[in-house]
Amino acid sequence: MTTRLLLNDMRFFAHHGVFEEETIIGGEYTVSIEMEVDVSKAALTDNLSDTINLQEVYDITRKTMRQPSKLIENAAYRIVKALKQRFTKIEKITVTLCKINPPIGGQIENTAVVISE
Repeated sequence: MTTRLLLNDMRFFAHHGVFEEETIIGGEYTVSIEMEVDVSKAALTDNLSDTINLQEVYDITRKTMRQPSKLIENAAYRIVKALKQRFTKIEKITVTLCKINPPIGGQIENTAVVISE
C-alpha cells in the first residue's frame, strides 16, 4: 500500500537570497512536503516506527532552512537530500519552497520552486 504523507505550508523565517539585504534582514518562507511511502505495516501495527515520523521531518526541514542559501532551489534540494538520507522508506518526495513577498520590484505574493525525486 503506497500512501502520500504531507506536511503543508510549514512557515519559517530564514536568510536566503542573492541580495545582501536578504541575507541580513531575512524573510518569510513556506515549505510543503509530499512523500510517497508504503505504510501498510504501520496501518496494521499502529506503531510510529513503521512509518515516517512527521515531527522528525519538520525538525530536519527547520534545521535545513536555518542554513542560508543564495537560491531557494539550493535550499529545497538540501531538504530533499536530507529527508531521503534519513528516511529510506521514502519512495518519492516533492518539496515546494515558497519565498513570501520576494524583492522583485512589483506586487507578488511569492515565488516558488518544486523539486521532486
